This record gives sequence, structure tokens and C-alpha cells, in this order.
Amino acid sequence: MRRYKLAFDPWGLLLFVLIMLPNLVWFAVPAPRDILRGQSGTETLDAVASVCQVLLVAALCGVVNRERGPLRMTALLGSCAVCGLLYYLGWVLYYRGIVYPTVILLLTAPPCLCFFFYALDRKNFISIFPITAFTICHLLCSYINFVV
Repeated sequence: MRRYKLAFDPWGLLLFVLIMLPNLVWFAVPAPRDILRGQSGTETLDAVASVCQVLLVAALCGVVNRERGPLRMTALLGSCAVCGLLYYLGWVLYYRGIVYPTVILLLTAPPCLCFFFYALDRKNFISIFPITAFTICHLLCSYINFVV
């Protein structure tokens, strides 16, 4: 635990804001064929996912590994960027009225992987547990509510 300290990681916060940005647009401007606004059949799992998301953000933005290197382009950050672009592609398709299961998965898996790759790059292994828990909950909720 000595290699970690409580400290603010502005890049972690920026990543979270960039991932949440399409969600803010979605809250303000409904998409055509907006199936995401339907009644959830997984309320308890949704609540667990929300708690995990808060823990994810707290760990990603508030815990720093003292042994991490300077922020520079690496394969992990490149993977993070690709996942972010796939996520935005999913939103573009969703707003074009395409709601196939593949699009729903683009709205679910890539942002979680984006957080995961960022955490690995920054050696923030403490955040891996809430990221993994959120990913599992998010995938299950999306699959149950929108794919099945």
C-alpha cells in the first residue's frame, strides 16, 4: 500500500468526463428509437453498478501509484483511445437509429475497457476491482435489458 497515495489525477477525471459526455447529451436530447429510456428489469443490479461506478471514479481520480511513469503514449493508452473512439462510434450509430445488439455492446464494453486500460497504464491496480465489478454489472444490465 505504500506505493499508493491519495492524490488527484486530473487525467483520470478528464477521461471520465470524456466518457460521460455522450451520456449528458443523451439526457438532454433523446435519440430516435431510444430504447435506453425504457423501464429497467434489473433495478438492484443497476444500483450495484452505480455504486461500483462511484468507486471506480473515486479510485481512478483519487488514488495515484507513486511508481507510475509520466503520462505518455503507450500501447495501453492507445488501446484506451481506440476504446473511446469505439464508444463514440456506438453513440453515433445509436443516434442514427441503429439499436442492434452490437451497438448496445459498443455503448457498454468499450468505455469499461477504456477505464481498465488507463488504470493499467497508470499502475492504479486499486481501481481494477471497481472497474471489473462495474463492467460485469454494466454488461449484465445491458444484456438483460436490451439484448435478450
